[in-house]
Amino acid sequence: MYQARVQNNALAAGLIGVATAFIAATTLMAKALGGDTFGAPLPALQISHGRFLFAFVVIGSATLILRPALERPHWGLHIARTACGWGGITLMFASVAFIPLADATAISFLNPVFAMMLAIPLLGEKVGRIRWSAAAMAMAGAAVLLRPTPDSFQPAALLALGAAMVMGMELIFIKKLARRENPFQILLVNNFIGLGIATLAVLPVWQPPTTAQWAVLAGIGGCMALAQTCFVNAMARADASFVAPFSYATLIFATLYDIAFFGVIPDAVSLLGAAIIIAGAVLLALREARLKPEPPRPTTAV
Repeated sequence: MYQARVQNNALAAGLIGVATAFIAATTLMAKALGGDTFGAPLPALQISHGRFLFAFVVIGSATLILRPALERPHWGLHIARTACGWGGITLMFASVAFIPLADATAISFLNPVFAMMLAIPLLGEKVGRIRWSAAAMAMAGAAVLLRPTPDSFQPAALLALGAAMVMGMELIFIKKLARRENPFQILLVNNFIGLGIATLAVLPVWQPPTTAQWAVLAGIGGCMALAQTCFVNAMARADASFVAPFSYATLIFATLYDIAFFGVIPDAVSLLGAAIIIAGAVLLALREARLKPEPPRPTTAV
């Protein structure tokens, strides 16, 4: 039996802020592993494998300690959701090896736009003019970040765009799962299945990591597990429409990390593209809140 959590918007906002710092940290570490900072560059498939391996270790350990109530999972939805999540994070890790963290992060904010588009055929949702306008704004921002000129076009940015599309599909499955299962169980099953998929995918390209690379891979998994825990707890204490805008703080942390660790300062094109995407995404979130306020639902926080 789920137990309703007391609504606390201030705590939810703080938890999302912490989650965004951890999420940006995972892309920072993935960028370092994709380069030669800690040894020979690791393939994106191996980085995503480390993410699922160590996240499962953290969440699995928490399960053994806390012993939450678990029930029979809907395996079909979990497999579809996790396959999309694995594909999205792998594409994201591949992109940050070649383009600034801030650009890749901004493009990833298109995932709710793609989720909105996919919700039309898959969930039967209706989309009005304002929501289409918000989507058009966000896509225009992505076009700016892609820099579609012969001299400045960034092919690797297409990887981040692909990540946003796949993660948009993942949101559809998350919506369906959230109506059925305990959030703790969703995290546990997601990382269990993800580890299986990532292990099979990494076998052809796996290479022995250095000691430092193992430590960074563990850091990615740990940060992702902590980010997921903070996010689930935030969602348990506030409506999604309130929480969503705070997730854009990821871009702030990604920019700061890029400056601090790689000396990459965003140029005017990056700032303009990111601003347009965020404006469109915020407009979409506000419209969703007005159209269909989310009633508080019973849940169990981790």
